Amino acid sequence: MEAQGDDLTVPRNLEFTSVFPNENAARKFAEYFSTRGYAASAEFTGTFEDSPWDVVVVKHMVPSHEEIGAFEDSLEAVAVNFGGRNDGWGCLSSSRDLKPLSTDDE
Repeated sequence: MEAQGDDLTVPRNLEFTSVFPNENAARKFAEYFSTRGYAASAEFTGTFEDSPWDVVVVKHMVPSHEEIGAFEDSLEAVAVNFGGRNDGWGCLSSSRDLKPLSTDDE
């Protein structure tokens, strides 16, 4: 991200995905994080045959290696109680350096 010019000091929403073997486990995991103030959603994706339910938990943060790793550890610690596991994270780059599209009016 940094090599592509992204300013890693700018906080943004990071989406962390965990996968689960069934809907009940996925919804309980999502509820756990929702009650702690995070946006969380469960969805059947079928990405993994043994864990077809994805839960995305969103955390607004600066994307530092240390903070991402610490949050992944806390997700994993809860996910294993529901038969789940982490499946990665992602985010959009900061928009600080994006230039607006020009219009014909300019």
